[in-house]
Amino acid sequence: MVKKEFTFRGKTIEELKGLSIIQFAELCPTRAKRSLLKGIDEHFLKKVVKAQETLAAGKYPKPVKTHNRDNIVVPSMVGITVGVHNGKDFVNVEVKEKMLGHYLGEMVLTRKRLLHGKAGIGATRSSTAITAR
Repeated sequence: MVKKEFTFRGKTIEELKGLSIIQFAELCPTRAKRSLLKGIDEHFLKKVVKAQETLAAGKYPKPVKTHNRDNIVVPSMVGITVGVHNGKDFVNVEVKEKMLGHYLGEMVLTRKRLLHGKAGIGATRSSTAITAR
Protein backbone atom coordinates (compact mmCIF):
# COMPACT_ATOMS: atom_id res chain seq x y z
CA MET A 1 0.00 0.00 0.00
CA VAL A 2 1.32 3.43 -0.92
CA LYS A 3 1.89 5.93 1.86
CA LYS A 4 -0.49 8.86 1.55
CA GLU A 5 1.28 12.17 0.96
CA PHE A 6 0.40 14.96 3.38
CA THR A 7 -1.47 17.97 1.99
CA PHE A 8 -2.63 21.14 3.71
CA ARG A 9 -5.58 22.71 1.88
CA GLY A 10 -4.54 20.91 -1.30
CA LYS A 11 -0.84 21.88 -1.18
CA THR A 12 2.10 19.60 -0.41
CA ILE A 13 4.70 20.47 2.24
CA GLU A 14 7.24 21.46 -0.47
CA GLU A 15 4.74 23.88 -2.02
CA LEU A 16 3.93 25.31 1.42
CA LYS A 17 7.61 25.91 2.22
CA GLY A 18 7.83 27.98 -0.97
CA LEU A 19 5.03 30.31 0.19
CA SER A 20 5.56 33.48 2.19
CA ILE A 21 3.92 33.81 5.61
CA ILE A 22 1.22 36.09 4.16
CA GLN A 23 0.42 33.57 1.41
CA PHE A 24 0.31 30.76 4.00
CA ALA A 25 -2.00 32.89 6.16
CA GLU A 26 -4.54 32.93 3.32
CA LEU A 27 -4.80 29.13 3.61
CA CYS A 28 -5.29 29.14 7.40
CA PRO A 29 -8.54 29.45 9.35
CA THR A 30 -9.63 32.99 10.24
CA ARG A 31 -8.25 33.15 13.78
CA ALA A 32 -4.81 31.88 12.73
CA LYS A 33 -4.91 34.08 9.63
CA ARG A 34 -5.49 37.24 11.67
CA SER A 35 -2.69 36.29 14.04
CA LEU A 36 -0.25 35.66 11.16
CA LEU A 37 -1.16 38.91 9.40
CA LYS A 38 -0.34 40.84 12.59
CA GLY A 39 3.15 39.39 12.32
CA ILE A 40 5.31 36.65 13.81
CA ASP A 41 8.00 37.26 16.42
CA GLU A 42 11.07 38.03 14.26
CA HIS A 43 13.55 36.92 16.95
CA PHE A 44 11.86 33.52 17.16
CA LEU A 45 11.72 33.21 13.36
CA LYS A 46 15.48 33.87 13.09
CA LYS A 47 16.13 31.03 15.56
CA VAL A 48 13.85 28.73 13.53
CA VAL A 49 15.72 29.53 10.29
CA LYS A 50 19.05 28.87 12.01
CA ALA A 51 17.76 25.52 13.32
CA GLN A 52 16.54 24.58 9.81
CA GLU A 53 20.01 25.34 8.39
CA THR A 54 21.60 23.13 11.07
CA LEU A 55 19.11 20.36 10.24
CA ALA A 56 19.89 20.68 6.51
CA ALA A 57 23.61 20.33 7.30
CA GLY A 58 22.88 16.89 8.79
CA LYS A 59 23.23 17.82 12.45
CA TYR A 60 20.47 17.64 15.05
CA PRO A 61 19.83 21.22 16.31
CA LYS A 62 19.09 22.23 19.88
CA PRO A 63 15.41 22.92 20.63
CA VAL A 64 14.32 26.49 19.88
CA LYS A 65 12.95 27.70 23.22
CA THR A 66 10.05 30.13 23.47
CA HIS A 67 7.68 31.49 26.09
CA ASN A 68 5.35 32.71 23.35
CA ARG A 69 2.65 30.02 23.25
CA ASP A 70 0.51 31.94 20.75
CA ASN A 71 2.88 31.48 17.80
CA ILE A 72 1.23 29.78 14.83
CA VAL A 73 3.05 26.76 13.38
CA VAL A 74 4.23 27.77 9.89
CA PRO A 75 5.82 25.51 7.22
CA SER A 76 9.37 26.69 8.02
CA MET A 77 9.04 25.14 11.50
CA VAL A 78 8.27 21.60 10.25
CA GLY A 79 10.95 19.12 11.30
CA ILE A 80 12.56 21.10 14.12
CA THR A 81 12.09 20.75 17.87
CA VAL A 82 10.56 23.69 19.74
CA GLY A 83 10.79 24.05 23.52
CA VAL A 84 7.44 25.54 24.55
CA HIS A 85 7.11 26.90 28.09
CA ASN A 86 4.21 25.43 30.08
CA GLY A 87 4.50 27.81 33.05
CA LYS A 88 7.05 25.72 34.91
CA ASP A 89 9.56 24.42 32.39
CA PHE A 90 10.12 23.93 28.67
CA VAL A 91 8.47 20.94 27.00
CA ASN A 92 10.07 19.81 23.74
CA VAL A 93 7.66 19.48 20.82
CA GLU A 94 8.79 18.03 17.50
CA VAL A 95 6.82 19.97 14.88
CA LYS A 96 5.01 17.72 12.38
CA GLU A 97 3.07 18.57 9.21
CA LYS A 98 -0.29 17.99 10.91
CA MET A 99 0.43 20.85 13.36
CA LEU A 100 0.38 23.53 10.62
CA GLY A 101 -1.99 26.39 11.40
CA HIS A 102 -2.26 25.48 15.10
CA TYR A 103 -0.88 27.39 18.07
CA LEU A 104 2.26 26.10 19.85
CA GLY A 105 0.38 26.36 23.15
CA GLU A 106 -2.10 23.72 21.97
CA MET A 107 0.68 21.12 21.91
CA VAL A 108 1.78 21.58 25.54
CA LEU A 109 -0.53 21.20 28.53
CA THR A 110 -0.22 23.71 31.37
CA ARG A 111 -1.92 21.54 33.98
CA LYS A 112 -1.09 18.02 35.08
CA ARG A 113 -3.72 15.31 35.11
CA LEU A 114 -5.16 14.83 38.59
CA LEU A 115 -4.46 11.39 40.01
CA HIS A 116 -6.11 10.58 43.33
CA GLY A 117 -4.41 8.13 45.67
CA LYS A 118 -5.99 5.37 47.72
CA ALA A 119 -8.37 6.26 50.52
CA GLY A 120 -6.67 6.16 53.92
CA ILE A 121 -7.68 4.26 57.03
CA GLY A 122 -10.89 5.72 58.40
CA ALA A 123 -11.74 7.49 55.16
CA THR A 124 -14.57 5.07 54.40
CA ARG A 125 -16.94 3.13 56.65
CA SER A 126 -15.43 -0.23 55.82
CA SER A 127 -11.86 0.89 56.45
CA THR A 128 -12.59 1.81 60.09
CA ALA A 129 -12.76 -1.91 60.97
CA ILE A 130 -9.25 -2.59 59.61
CA THR A 131 -6.46 -2.51 62.16
CA ALA A 132 -3.55 -0.20 61.48
CA ARG A 133 -0.18 -1.94 61.53
